[in-house]
Amino acid sequence: MPQVSFDALVSALLEGTHLASFPTDTVPALAARPDRADLIFQAKQRSAEKPLILMAGAIADLWQYVTGSEAELKIWQQMAETYLPGALTLVLPASDRVPVTMHPSDPTTIGVRVPNGAIAQAILAQTGALATTSANRSGQPALLTMSGIQAQFPNVLTLSSDEFPDLDAAVSGTPSTVVKWSNPNWHILRQGAVQITLP
Repeated sequence: MPQVSFDALVSALLEGTHLASFPTDTVPALAARPDRADLIFQAKQRSAEKPLILMAGAIADLWQYVTGSEAELKIWQQMAETYLPGALTLVLPASDRVPVTMHPSDPTTIGVRVPNGAIAQAILAQTGALATTSANRSGQPALLTMSGIQAQFPNVLTLSSDEFPDLDAAVSGTPSTVVKWSNPNWHILRQGAVQITLP
C-alpha cells in the first residue's frame, strides 16, 4: 500500500482516483469520494445489499444528505448533538444529494457519522463527506492496523508512518452503534461502542 503525505492523500480522495484508509475512533476506515463508492464495493468484494456510511468532519456537514420534516430534523439534531462526534451511526432518509452508488439496493436511506478522532476529522475537513466502511474483505473481521491493511489492500493509500507514527493508537476496535429512524421512533440495528437505551 502506498504511504503518502496528508496532502497527497486528501488530493487523491478529492480527485476520486484512489481509495484511502485512515484511523477513526472505532475501526480504520476504507474511504472514497461518495460518487466513487463503487471502488469500495470492488475492493471489498462487497454485496450491493450492504450499505456504506457517509462520514463527515462536522455534524453540520451531514444535514444536506438527509431529508425529513422540521420536527424530524429537530429530533435527529438532538441525537447527533448528544453523541457526535463519536461512535454512533444514524440511519436516516437520504436526500437526492446522496449518490445511488452509496447504497445500490436501497438508495432511500443513508447512514451518517462524525468520528471522534483528530486524524479522521482533519482529513474530512478537507475532503467533505466521504463514503466509508471498515477496512477488510467482506465477511471478514475488521483490520485494526495499518500493516494489516497494507497486506490486504496493497493499492489503497495510507498516511505516511514517518509523518504519523501512531496511526494505530486511536483505534478502539469496537464498531459504531447503529440506530435507524423509523418515524416516530429510533430502532437499534447494532449495539456497538456507544451504549444507547431507547424508550
